[in-house]
Amino acid sequence: MYEYIEGKLTALHPDHAVVETSGIGYFIHITLNTYSAINGLPQCRLLLHFVVREDAQLLFGFDTAEERQLFRLLIAVSGIGANTARLVLSSMSPGEFIAAITHEDVNGLNKIKGIGTKSAQRMIVELKDKVAKIGIASENMVPSHNTSQNEALSALTALGFSKAVAEKAIQRIINTTGERATVEIIVKEALKIL
Repeated sequence: MYEYIEGKLTALHPDHAVVETSGIGYFIHITLNTYSAINGLPQCRLLLHFVVREDAQLLFGFDTAEERQLFRLLIAVSGIGANTARLVLSSMSPGEFIAAITHEDVNGLNKIKGIGTKSAQRMIVELKDKVAKIGIASENMVPSHNTSQNEALSALTALGFSKAVAEKAIQRIINTTGERATVEIIVKEALKIL
């Protein structure tokens, strides 16, 4: 029904944005990836997905067409609702999510709050063929047995950071520095962005 909204960004939070256009402010649910993309902008354009439930009518906004497409694929999976799909796409970039699906990384998907083993397996089974057709390049995922990565994760969780936030920061650092980064480098760089 709605394709996109473009207007003044009057409020922005990690989970939602308020976009004003023609004197009307629209409350739009967003992912962390979209939040990062539009943070600091006076105006924005968000691609929309409209969800009608028995008790609410909700708008979900996305910075890229790929992220919206993945959202739509996710909500088509049995047992995955709009809020869970948004949480999945907030926990992983579109490339990371596609890599997790194509490599059948149940453990990686399990780390997302609210996604159990059965939900992760269902997502893989239902989406593996579909994500291959999307055309988004999957990001290189670091194997979960990487010792430096695991030690850095332990150090960051011991410092009080949540596991999910620390893992996302570590993955970002590994993607930029390479797999051979030492524990010290990973932790120092993670502390700069956390």
